Amino acid sequence: MKKRYLLLFTLLAFAWMAPLWAKVTEVPLDQLKPTREQRQATLIIVRVIDKYHYKRQSLDDKASHHILDRYLDSLDPNRSFFTRKDVERFNVYQDRLDDALRQAHLEPAFSIFRIYRQRIDERVEYALKLLQGKFDFSTDEQYRFDRSEAPWAADQTALNDFWRKRIKNDILGLRLSGKKEDEIKETLRKRYQGIQRRAHQLASDDVFQTFINAYTLSLEPHTAYMSPRVSENFDISMRLSLEGIGAVLKGDSEYTEVLRTVAGGPAKQSGEVHAGDRIVGVGQGEDGEIEDVVGWRLQDVVDKIRGPKGSIVRLRILPDGSGADGPAKVVKLVRNKIKLEDQAAKKSIIEGLDEMGPVRIGVIDIPAFYRDFAGQSRGEQDFRSTTRDVRKLLKELQSEGVDGIVIDLRQNGGGSLIEATELTGLFISSGPVVQVKNSSGEIEVEKDPDPEEVYTGSLAVLVDRNSASASEIFAGAIQDYRRGIIIGEPTFGKGTVQTLVDLGRFVRDGEGKLGRLRLTMAQFFRVNGGSTQFKGVVPDIVFPHAAGSEEHGERGLENALPWARIDAADYRPRGIGSIKRYKEHHQQRIKHDPGFRYLAGKAELLTELRNQEMVSLQEQRRKQEWEAREQRRKTQKNEYRVAIGLPPLTDDEEKSAKKDDAEKGDEANDKDDVDKIALNEAARILADYIENQRRAVMVH
Repeated sequence: MKKRYLLLFTLLAFAWMAPLWAKVTEVPLDQLKPTREQRQATLIIVRVIDKYHYKRQSLDDKASHHILDRYLDSLDPNRSFFTRKDVERFNVYQDRLDDALRQAHLEPAFSIFRIYRQRIDERVEYALKLLQGKFDFSTDEQYRFDRSEAPWAADQTALNDFWRKRIKNDILGLRLSGKKEDEIKETLRKRYQGIQRRAHQLASDDVFQTFINAYTLSLEPHTAYMSPRVSENFDISMRLSLEGIGAVLKGDSEYTEVLRTVAGGPAKQSGEVHAGDRIVGVGQGEDGEIEDVVGWRLQDVVDKIRGPKGSIVRLRILPDGSGADGPAKVVKLVRNKIKLEDQAAKKSIIEGLDEMGPVRIGVIDIPAFYRDFAGQSRGEQDFRSTTRDVRKLLKELQSEGVDGIVIDLRQNGGGSLIEATELTGLFISSGPVVQVKNSSGEIEVEKDPDPEEVYTGSLAVLVDRNSASASEIFAGAIQDYRRGIIIGEPTFGKGTVQTLVDLGRFVRDGEGKLGRLRLTMAQFFRVNGGSTQFKGVVPDIVFPHAAGSEEHGERGLENALPWARIDAADYRPRGIGSIKRYKEHHQQRIKHDPGFRYLAGKAELLTELRNQEMVSLQEQRRKQEWEAREQRRKTQKNEYRVAIGLPPLTDDEEKSAKKDDAEKGDEANDKDDVDKIALNEAARILADYIENQRRAVMVH
């Protein structure tokens, strides 16, 4: 499994890095040394983690090994700069970093970083020299672009060979995407010089934050430190109401990847930005130059993307499912605030599908678990919330004569715990909904606060791999109470609770001066005693295209907290009976369903691409591989189009569709088709259940 750490930024109404207008200058090497405040912060962080962190883990020699490994991976995740000799030199700290942290002795971290910056200078100088030469693209050799788990380069000679192949691959990728020779060299010159420039701009606080987060990552992925500058900019951005695009991004090797888009945000509303897409360029305004951001730190990419409400940002994106040399597209987004009404639950009705008979299925799409806390605190009687909106939609759908309801939680990343609890209460009469265990072992049970059961009819919940946190609490409770059928993919597996700690509170007049710690301090458990952490919620009926979800979410993160169990709460399952027959009917149905064949084909192709670690540097072979992949993708799409009564796309139409993606919304339409395939099948499963229940009543 590839090494993956959770380095995330949410581009909503805030960002965590310096404002766009901040001037960043080069930091001399002799200024890269620890400060008194950093030593003070270190002592407090170690003490707070030891006392309050949910995971009880000793800070010892074993932990020291993990911290060193993670620090080196944070600096050089693709093993492109350090050699094995460098790492052997750093191994003198293997058993010492635990003692260094307890004593706030930070010099080892800064010593390693100074060498890292020197190595970047050497590599960039070498790359720029090679860039002026010529490459033979007829030679059949392989380039390993993912070196996250490769051995460190044995020496300078081995590293030189890697960089020769890297530059050759970068040139080839741009050539295959249609760029001209002069443009290619200029793009790559800026790319490599940009790596060097950004490394030289990293200050003492950046080094300290990276090192401390190597320590926190050795515990689990969600505990993280924010330096005073980052914390201050967080506050400034909130006060100035800086806006974003509504996306959660993560650093993945040399790319910035979209983890998910947020309901109500510009990215989601555009229909052109999706989970798995990689951002390779960012431009400002209608016609500002799109700056290549391959190889950039996640924080720096965030810096470029965020900005004030109403301003335009243009993203050059490699869509999920295309290789590194696949066709990129440019998406124009207008930065805006995430509006509550755009996140609101919405209803629709599905009827008339094959094998559904006269059954009508209501659908309630819930993009997030929202609650207008500000309106509530002002005493507004009609403040918006997920539960209030869904209560209204349930009554409307029942008055419209639906026979059952599907709650659609796909892409719902969570939100308010109160809303997850109260929403569950609309479907059960009373009882516990979720258990919360803190670092002291104390367990608090969150219960349904309202004895009214608003909807008592047939129910299904549709989830996917991006349904997280509050979504998992709701789906898990519905499953445990046997109140409805859970359908789709195993969910994200985010079952921990974080709080923000201002480290300055622990010293006199220190508030805001030492930074903040995002601390994992509790874990969610279902009423049956099992955690939502790591495993997520496994549906009663798992769709076949869920393949690959076993490495998604928490399950794909290095050092994630494991699944655990506590005693079950006092609850009474309702009992929907065995769902074996509905699962069998579903499996028989999708064997011949063109939509599911299409989903399975897309999933298989995507898995192959994500598992690929090497590519050919022979131009003709590389082009043939790309064309074969594109032909396979096109064949899958056209087979599906024909099956649903649409004509297949010709080669010219296919090219035109790619060229006009942003204007015509073809990709968005394709995504809509994919969403409908899963939703329609969930409706059929629930309809099957409803018809069986009716037959059972007639027999009796």
